[in-house]
Amino acid sequence: MDVLINVFVALHIIGIASLLGGFLTQMKSMSTGTARFGPAMLHGALTMLVTGIALVGLNQADDNPVNNIKIGIKLAILVVILAVVYVKRDEETAPKGLFSAVGGLTTANILIATLWT
Repeated sequence: MDVLINVFVALHIIGIASLLGGFLTQMKSMSTGTARFGPAMLHGALTMLVTGIALVGLNQADDNPVNNIKIGIKLAILVVILAVVYVKRDEETAPKGLFSAVGGLTTANILIATLWT
């Protein structure tokens, strides 16, 4: 079971990298007002959602402790990110504030995952 959990952790990190990488690669475009939500950001958020749910289930099945409050907060943040990216994915440019919010929420989600013990 540990190997399966570690595979899903790796996939979860790949999803985070895709979402945050999509944001970071467009930081310069954001200053000029031409940033947009790319497919990598949407797929990264979806990957995080699916693998996160799988990780909670696998950890509970393996009798590992799960902090439900932490998971609930991370899920709420991810749902907001996913909703924004999904709704605005087809627009030519993303509003600067909304694009910044997605980057900030993604960073907050990473910090919650790593610092909240």
